[in-house]
Amino acid sequence: MFQALKLKFTKRAARNLAAIGNRLRPLNPAGAENVEASIHDSLQNLLLFPLMGREQKLRGVRKVLTPRYSYLIYYRFDDLSGTITILSVKHHAQMREHEET
Repeated sequence: MFQALKLKFTKRAARNLAAIGNRLRPLNPAGAENVEASIHDSLQNLLLFPLMGREQKLRGVRKVLTPRYSYLIYYRFDDLSGTITILSVKHHAQMREHEET
């Protein structure tokens, strides 16, 4: 039987997402919407392909890059519970959260 996957956000990830919109919206409202849509699309892809991200050195942490705007989404996938926990969302120019294997 198929189990629907769930997205869960840490407090840090929720703050990251809010900060992205808050930083971009005053400068370019349409651009902020495009960036947010790109991040949203990447999150939806994770629900379809939870192992698509690259493994990081920290066990269980994966990273996916959003197309076009280069935001890094760090997450963990628990296949037993069907939960994808978003740990953080950062622009690629910001300090990296984790290192790749």
